[in-house]
Amino acid sequence: MILIKLGGSVITDKSRYRVFNRRRVSRLCEEIKRSGKDAIIVHGAGSFGHVVAKQFRLQDGYISDDQMPAVVKVSHDMRDLNNMIMDELIDAGLNVVSVPTGSCFELDGGEMIGNVDVLKGYVGLGIMPVMFGDVAIDRQRRFGICSGDKIMEFLASVFSPEMVVFVSDVDGLYDRDPKTDKNAILIEAVSYDTLSTAATDMAVADVTGGVRAKMESMLRMSSPERDCVLVNGAVKGRLQSLLSGEEVICTRVKGGIR
Repeated sequence: MILIKLGGSVITDKSRYRVFNRRRVSRLCEEIKRSGKDAIIVHGAGSFGHVVAKQFRLQDGYISDDQMPAVVKVSHDMRDLNNMIMDELIDAGLNVVSVPTGSCFELDGGEMIGNVDVLKGYVGLGIMPVMFGDVAIDRQRRFGICSGDKIMEFLASVFSPEMVVFVSDVDGLYDRDPKTDKNAILIEAVSYDTLSTAATDMAVADVTGGVRAKMESMLRMSSPERDCVLVNGAVKGRLQSLLSGEEVICTRVKGGIR
């Protein structure tokens, strides 16, 4: 089984509120289907979640009642996005079921806790669970952001997938942001020792920690036996090739974190 995250940058235009990239998502769903791999799928929030969440500091937990309309809005927008993605997955012929984050997970000071029996049940039936980043109840902060990356890390520890795949709109991890610096160099293999050379800023709103936090999360999901891969889903066929065991342009994160 493979754990796949469809990142917000590849499924939406993160610079424009609620802009869904249906054509690209449709293709990626077809590529997952053609690979023949069993998977658990997580998708990011992109412009359906980050814009409003950042504006109202939802990642910091409860500050005032003025945040409540934003909590409602982000939750509503994320379900809209999830429904769009589910439509494409089902149209591709995949047996999938949406499992909203709040139905089995909550936070405690930002750390995930939850019951995975529902997810295991669907996997046992041969149905792929689909989860997504969302606002979630936090026992200490009243609410917070349960990011797609955080969900991925939790699931990787429970299901021990053969590979963990992050699908983005760039070829992999760079020493600088490739969208703003044409001289940025792709880092094909990352270990704990090379993390310090990676880019740590992004030019768009992200309330889940940015590139460095994502790479640290990916390192925690990797091991000597399991790679965690960042691949460009904007390039036709690349995700399918990776899932099929072919060598592709990407960043492979190896060896775990100390």
